[in-house]
Amino acid sequence: MDNPQLLFTVADRSYFALLKKEIHALAVDIGFSAERAGKVDIVVAELVSNLVKHANGGQLLVKQIKDKHRGGGIELVSMDNGSGITDLKRMMQDGVSTKNTLGHGLGSIQRLSDQCEIYTLKDWGTVILSRVFKEPREGQAKTPGVAEISSVVIPKPGETICGDGVYYKLTKEKLKLFVGDGLGHGPDAAKAVNEAINVFKNSVEEGPVDIIRQLHQSVRKTRGLVASVAIFNFKEKKWSICGVGNIAVKVNSFANTKNYVSHNGIIGHNIPNTMKDQEVPYEPNQTLILCSDGIKTRWELFKYPGILKNDLSVLTAALYKDHTRNTDDASVVAVKINL
Repeated sequence: MDNPQLLFTVADRSYFALLKKEIHALAVDIGFSAERAGKVDIVVAELVSNLVKHANGGQLLVKQIKDKHRGGGIELVSMDNGSGITDLKRMMQDGVSTKNTLGHGLGSIQRLSDQCEIYTLKDWGTVILSRVFKEPREGQAKTPGVAEISSVVIPKPGETICGDGVYYKLTKEKLKLFVGDGLGHGPDAAKAVNEAINVFKNSVEEGPVDIIRQLHQSVRKTRGLVASVAIFNFKEKKWSICGVGNIAVKVNSFANTKNYVSHNGIIGHNIPNTMKDQEVPYEPNQTLILCSDGIKTRWELFKYPGILKNDLSVLTAALYKDHTRNTDDASVVAVKINL
């Protein structure tokens, strides 16, 4: 919640001036030089142009990101429901176009980005991820950290404040993750989830159940929330998970997908007297995905062939694109542990 995410709907070229102004201001605010901010401007222009020309519009997700080696940066993710790119390798070459234009779009995005990935399926659409950092670097090789974490957190259409919240703490011993959804939406929902995050930040409890009980006592004066807490223990190589309310939790591996059921109740109002942490052993290439009820529950990763090979921001954007209800705040969080 300390890092709000922006969602822009792109219907035609008239939106470009507004997008450029807001995203350029974000780049300047976090310390981009004029040259680096100019690269962001061009990437935004190419993403918007692609959405308009090739997909009859789409959406653009924008947020600030942090990297201990390159300082701050901006992550841009475009999403569309177009026909997909049939020959992606060819379309990445400069001068290639299906619309009788110069064909600089995808090639420019890749060149100007510090990281760039494209996921596309026939008759499904395309997700393009671009990251530009304050500090330039050579090449686009990415060394994943011990924990990869990505989230999409967007308020209900028409709201400016989000009642969903995501926060994590990473140490050498554990990764502690909180995903919460304040009841309803708007400022009161945001107040409930932010109060819970403040408690979670400072909590010294070691298990999900104990943390949830602490949250329950601390947010009684708010309207309440539903939430899940997931903790990965690096020494024991396992997840411990507990949730109250309708935060969907799935653990995906190449072999199978398993759902984890939360307890009934509302944190801050009523939670079960008896709760138990659910333990999940670590497997290579395992991905933990959590969604608030602003995301439809009936989705399966097998419908996205090869997507787990991509950056997790591609995965969270794809799930948001296809399954957001647009009637509530919505959040999708994905986590991968690399041991």
